[in-house]
Amino acid sequence: SAQRRLPPWMKAKMPGGPKYLELRDLLRGSRLHTVCEEAHCPNIGECWERKSATFMILGDICTRACAYCAVTTGTPTGLDLGEPARLAETVERMDLRYAVITSVNRDDLPDGGAFIFAQCIQQVRKRLPACKVEVLIPDFCGDQDALATVMAARPDTLNHNIETVRRVFHRVRPKGDYDRSLELLARAHSLTPDGVTKSGMMVGLGEAWEEILETMRDLRAVDCDLLTIGQYLRPSDTHAPVAKWYTPDEFDELRREGEALGFRHVASGPMVRSSYHADEQHAAAAATRN
Repeated sequence: SAQRRLPPWMKAKMPGGPKYLELRDLLRGSRLHTVCEEAHCPNIGECWERKSATFMILGDICTRACAYCAVTTGTPTGLDLGEPARLAETVERMDLRYAVITSVNRDDLPDGGAFIFAQCIQQVRKRLPACKVEVLIPDFCGDQDALATVMAARPDTLNHNIETVRRVFHRVRPKGDYDRSLELLARAHSLTPDGVTKSGMMVGLGEAWEEILETMRDLRAVDCDLLTIGQYLRPSDTHAPVAKWYTPDEFDELRREGEALGFRHVASGPMVRSSYHADEQHAAAAATRN
């Protein structure tokens, strides 16, 4: 089928370098999940070789079922209070320069898991002060206190993905809300005015070009600093189909549009995912802010 036949520019090299294998074994031993693995990320080999990894906290079962995501949906059980310490220890052992921490949605928890996010940031800072920490958070169902808990721990970058354009949003993220996501990014900036905010979107879910630009303008209107744009890949036959394969030239064009709108950095390409070269993006934001 056309779904299965990827365009030639969508090929990633198979992971298997020495650093990759070392990190994989380390993660197995520490009972930690990475989005790199759970979401079948095509860049896992490249990122792990460069000492950059994205951890997924709060378990590996999500309370939401988005139409584009490979993570398991179901009813999560309990909370692992030892996770922040294990994560910090692993970050130290991996000697990471930049750690990204994300999570499944935990709508079953009163604070959506915000406390554990804050603990993870604090524990990493304690063990490895030089390591920058980016958190990629869910919308916490719009809970302002939950966001304030995370922001109080002062992450280097606060990332929350808009994922897609307004018209397509409800179809693929039935439990999310486009405006709620924008509001979260606006609030994050007001809580930490000198902080860096970031968002990401996938293309290929049936959106129009003008709608992508409109979403970019919406993100700039809430002063979002960094943006990632990547090609949606269908994880399985039960997920939303790919409506269009964008070419590398189109991704370059989107990057130029984003830069013209005033984003401090735009990573746009077929294989770009929200944490792709996150360290470089953060450095670019810091450089333009100073």
